[in-house]
Amino acid sequence: MKRKRYIFFDIDGTLITGGYDKSCVPASARLAIEKLKEAGHFLAIATGRGQIMAVDLMRDLGFHNMVSDGGYGITIDDQLLGITPLPKDKMVALVRECEEKGFPWGLQVDNSDTRLVPDSRFDRWTHDFYLKNRIVPGLDPEDYDTLYKLYIACPYPEEFTLTALKELPWCRYHPEYFFVEPTDKAFGIRKIMDHFHARYEDGIVFGDALNDLSMFTDDGWMRVAMGNAADEVKKKADYITTSVDCDGIWNACVALGLFDEKLTP
Repeated sequence: MKRKRYIFFDIDGTLITGGYDKSCVPASARLAIEKLKEAGHFLAIATGRGQIMAVDLMRDLGFHNMVSDGGYGITIDDQLLGITPLPKDKMVALVRECEEKGFPWGLQVDNSDTRLVPDSRFDRWTHDFYLKNRIVPGLDPEDYDTLYKLYIACPYPEEFTLTALKELPWCRYHPEYFFVEPTDKAFGIRKIMDHFHARYEDGIVFGDALNDLSMFTDDGWMRVAMGNAADEVKKKADYITTSVDCDGIWNACVALGLFDEKLTP
């Protein structure tokens, strides 16, 4: 058997094309996944999405393992082993500052598609459809043991006025609000590889976006950038393949000798 590799794939812009709701998986990527499994490699998704929001896609793609929640969620053999919460004291401090400054906010306290909000202001401000909103009058983060994500509604660049935000990871995908969530995919990759007592140099990661820099680290695994990747990601890559919609996954797997297939998909 060929050397067993532990291969982690980002989803959006790496395995699939298009936006979050309108996307497709190239046939060549699906074929490459099957060939990789036949060759005996370990395959996993590595996504910023919450586990519950990505598990159906994970299974549709033929995977059984996943790093989710920006690196803090671990799924092995279709079983969620756990999600590491963000530090409660820092999250509470940030909520208190949002309340003082009048920024609408919402919390994610479990692995679900529902965000808790104290009132309707967050929904009115954002009209967001990524998660469902459930109003909890008097919502207080102190009442929950696990705080996974915090969503704060404010226009750019007002987030930089939040002093407590400096103590937490965050990113902005929408003009109406931003996410306070983990951004360390390498954290989850290490946990999975340690679980199997695998050598980091046997790892390979595929990515394209700036949040994938969190797994384009110096841990020893190979870093593959898609042809459509951000320039910053390409600069950190050990190998650059073609774009996702030009058979990028397939071409990289063939070039790296991950399975015995020389024909075009």
